Formats: sequence, C-alpha cells, structure tokens
Amino acid sequence: MKAILDKLEIQDINPGACSGPDGWIEDPQGKMLDSYNPTTGESLAKVIQASPATYEKVISQANEAFKTWRNLPAPKRGQVVRDLSEALRELKEPLGDLVSLEMGKIRAEGHGEVQEMIDICDFAVGLSRQLYGLSMHSERPGHRMYEQWHPLGVVGVITAFNFPVAVWSWNAAIAAVCGDPVLWKPSSSVPLCGIAVQHIANRVMADHGLNGIFNLIIGSGREVGDLLLEDHRLPLISFTGSTKIGRHVSQTVANRFGRTILELGGNNAIIVTDNADQDLALRAILFGAVGTAGQRCTSTRRIIIQEDIIGDFSQQLVSAYKQVKLGDPLEGDTLMGPLVDGSAVEEMFDALQQAKDEGGEILTGGVMRPDLGPNFVEPAIVKMPSQTAIVKQETFAPILYLMEYKQLQEAIDIHNDVPQGLSSAIFTDSLRSAEAFLSVDGSDCGIANVNIGTSGAEIGGAFGGEKETGGGRESGSDSWKAYMRRQTNTINFLPDLPLAQGIEFG
Repeated sequence: MKAILDKLEIQDINPGACSGPDGWIEDPQGKMLDSYNPTTGESLAKVIQASPATYEKVISQANEAFKTWRNLPAPKRGQVVRDLSEALRELKEPLGDLVSLEMGKIRAEGHGEVQEMIDICDFAVGLSRQLYGLSMHSERPGHRMYEQWHPLGVVGVITAFNFPVAVWSWNAAIAAVCGDPVLWKPSSSVPLCGIAVQHIANRVMADHGLNGIFNLIIGSGREVGDLLLEDHRLPLISFTGSTKIGRHVSQTVANRFGRTILELGGNNAIIVTDNADQDLALRAILFGAVGTAGQRCTSTRRIIIQEDIIGDFSQQLVSAYKQVKLGDPLEGDTLMGPLVDGSAVEEMFDALQQAKDEGGEILTGGVMRPDLGPNFVEPAIVKMPSQTAIVKQETFAPILYLMEYKQLQEAIDIHNDVPQGLSSAIFTDSLRSAEAFLSVDGSDCGIANVNIGTSGAEIGGAFGGEKETGGGRESGSDSWKAYMRRQTNTINFLPDLPLAQGIEFG
C-alpha cells in the first residue's frame, strides 16, 4: 500500500472533500470511513468523509469556477485535459495497482481501466475542437438560423465500486472540454482510488493556475449523495449503479427538472448458433463471465445455445472454468480475484439457491474458497430449464446461466425477455443471423455485438443501454451533447420583419 502511494506521490490519506490546489478541507464533523482490501479483508486506510458544511464549500467553489471556465475557449480547455492524460500516463502503473488493491480486479484489468482514462482524455482533446452546431435555412428572406452549444454547469458524477476511476473520466474529460466543472462522489467501497485521482487532477489544475474544475466529495449516498441529487446548482447528474438506486436518482433529479445520465443494471446474454466459431465464443464467454469476478455491468450472465451443440459446448466451457486461477489480483497469473465484500458473496449464494429451487443444475463452481480469502468464490455455471425468475435478475457475481433454443427467433425472444437492456452479442458465421440480431426486430440493447463478447467497450462509441439500464449514454459518439445546452439562434439582417408560416400582422 505504501509503495503504491509513494509512486503516486501521495504522502498520506487526506480528508475526502477536495478544494483543488489549495489543499484538502479539514472537516472535524466528518465521519470516519474504512477502506478494506477485498482480497484479505484487512483495512487499508481510514478516510474522513464530508459533512454537509464541507459539501457546501466544495459545490460553491465549483459553481464559482464555472463562471470563468465556461468562458475559456474550448480548445484551451482541451489543453488541460491533454495534460491530465499525460499525468495519467506517467502514473498508470501505480494507479492501476491501487485499483486492483482496493477493488479486487486483476492487475491487467486495473491497468486497463487507467488506459481507458487516458483514451477518453485523448478523445476529449480532439472533441474540444468539434463541438459543432447545425446551420439551417430559414423560410424568411434575410434571416440566418443556426444552433450553438453552451456549457451547462457543474456536473455531479456518482460512480460505482466496480470501475473506481474509468467512469469518472468518461464524464470528467468530456464535461471539462464542454466547459463544465465536475463534482465527483465515488463509491464508499473505493475511496482511496478517488483520492488518488483527485491528487493527480489537483496537480494538473495547479499547473494551469486553476481551481474547482475537478472536485471530489466522499460520503454515503444518504448523507452526501442526496445533497447532490437535490442541488439545483447541479443541472446534470451522471449516476452509475443499481436499478433500485437509479430509480431514486431519476425521480429526485427530475422533480427539480434536472437532467440525468443513468447507467444501471445489465443482464447481458450471448446467443451461440450451431455454425458459430465455438473456440472464439468460448474465449469471449470466459472473459465476459469471469472478468472482474462477474462484477461488470457488461458481464456475460446468460448463454443461449442452439440445442444441437449445447452438450459439447457446455463440457468445453466447464473445462475452461476449471482452469481459471483464483488468487491475489496483483499476481500476474491470477485470472479472477475476490468479490468486493461479504454482501456480494451472500447475494451470489442466495441466487444460486434460487436457481436450484427453480430447476437449475450447477455444472461447476459455486463454492466458497476461504483458503484464498474471505471473499473468494469459484465462478459458477448453471444449466437452466428455461429463463426463470432468477435468470431475469441481475446478480453482481460470477454466475453464468445456460439455456438452449431451437430456432433463432426463439433465441432472440429469450434474449430480450428481461428488464435490462445494456449489452448483447451473437456468435455466428451466418450473415443472415448476424443481421437479424442487429435489426430492429433483434437485440433490444444499447450495445449489440457480432463475434465479440458483451464485456468491454471502446471509448469511441456511446456507452449505455435501454429499459431498466436507464437509457443514458456516456463516452464517445455525440454523448458530449448531454453536458451542454442547445441554443437555436435566428438573425434578421434586413429592415423588414417577416413572420414565419406566412403570418401577416398589422
């Protein structure tokens, strides 16, 4: 732990409410929060959480910073994000290791998460010169119409434990070039990752003589999160988390006519046809279901296999699962680390029991591994007779449900018959099957892939889903528009005043 902090140039763990380059706010009213190592169950550090008084200091600072930041030309804002990208490049290894230490994902995934931060910063730098508006032809002579996009305001970002740093960057990098400061509340399970990122952002802001562009507030959802949701000074809340909490976020923010970006539950499926490249499908399913110990919103949770190949394919999948090495996520040969905490373990075994009660057969895994640590489990494969109630629920754990189908339309119907709609995939060598899956009558998810898995997404495409996934979009494509306000402008350069729709008045 100390070695990682030394590489990050963090001398000690400070209180969780940041005031930018001027330092960290001391909060004697703040409650103490323990950060635990999910691999060992041991405490890593204690962090002082923010009180409402500290929250007010931080949001006031961010709101004040908005008044000047919004007037800085977007390409100049992009230079700040470019320097943030360079700082992350320099500290990729220790920050990635901290992600693995505090969250439990394997080292390759921890480093990959920081690389994702670097990639989105690079994307945002280019975007800073491409915040385009349309030009329209007016029906009135001597008139010019166009639209422009203005900065929106301070953006509240609430992130989940499973991606302690990357999801912040999706929002922060794009919001920054759009002219919006960010107020970030990370998950209470991973406060050290948030503090480390804020230290890096502070140094970048100080180099540019800035303050209040990137802001951090650490505290519980009940005490700090609700302050963000109810605050009229935050016109946009970007929330990543469960569908249950997402409903509360949506209702609370909508009640004050605020905007939301919601990235909620995923119950992602892969259809495997009888003409698929089975080796390719096998590798994609293994990573999608076992990666991050099944704790990604894009984790593969359901496999829908053509009935003629389900027997042999199931055996191959079970064999592959038995080769997955569990252990310390910082060890190079580990393929799956622990679940995040005891509650996640309990949720997994409750789901497995329900699956058995509904006729499921556990083909492999689904047992505790206390010899490795308190939160280690063997990933489970469960063959289900049909898509029962438990299969339609998202369980944030490494449980993979297998089901069979006869015809492709039946597979698509099974695929879509869940409340969630995030990521989806089909493995097939049939052009017709692939196009049917991508058609309007095919996958109803925000992400639909052919011959790649459900887990993992490039930053160039918009990320998000439909139905109970929330409908939000982050990262690439034109997601930047969520962080700005559109204004339509009409200019009359003649001395006459013609009205639209041919109306004559007076």
